[in-house]
Amino acid sequence: MKKIPTLFVRNPDDRAHVLPEITPGCEWVAAGEGRATRKWDGTCTLLDEDGEWWARREVKPGKNIPSGYRIEQHDETTGKLVGWEPMAQSSFAKFHADAATYHVDGPGTYELVGPKINGNPDRFDGHALIPHGYVPAAESADIEAAPRDYDGLRAWLLDRPYEGIVWHHPDGRMAKLKRRDFPRPEPQR
Repeated sequence: MKKIPTLFVRNPDDRAHVLPEITPGCEWVAAGEGRATRKWDGTCTLLDEDGEWWARREVKPGKNIPSGYRIEQHDETTGKLVGWEPMAQSSFAKFHADAATYHVDGPGTYELVGPKINGNPDRFDGHALIPHGYVPAAESADIEAAPRDYDGLRAWLLDRPYEGIVWHHPDGRMAKLKRRDFPRPEPQR
């Protein structure tokens, strides 16, 4: 699990927002390649080939690395480590246990969502595990028709309740974009 690149370059003066410039390596999205899926607002989890559950965890520079932590990537820009912590010791363990009682499709990554995760913006009644790449049938046509340019995506995302979009290229590359990556429009006077 490596950090998915953001479709547009982050503003160096305001890292919370993006500029209308494609991140190098993500040009394929603007070219119309790949499948668009919904980005869910939860926390990433992994069911490995041995049937063990893991929670995604970022460790900031100078902080202790948790026991059993599996480092996947070092973010050169922020200095953070990105990796997996055993679910049993994660702060999400209790909520994951509730969600894991439901059917999962086998090894892979899932988004843990629900009432105690990130303020539950999608208003789930209980905790659930959503396979990454899943799009509800009722949203599929809308997400597939999303524009792929800066201005179009900004208007499209600001007009919808989705956290964002993740594009999946057939060769395994991915790119993402969140609604909050865009600066809010200036109020009209």
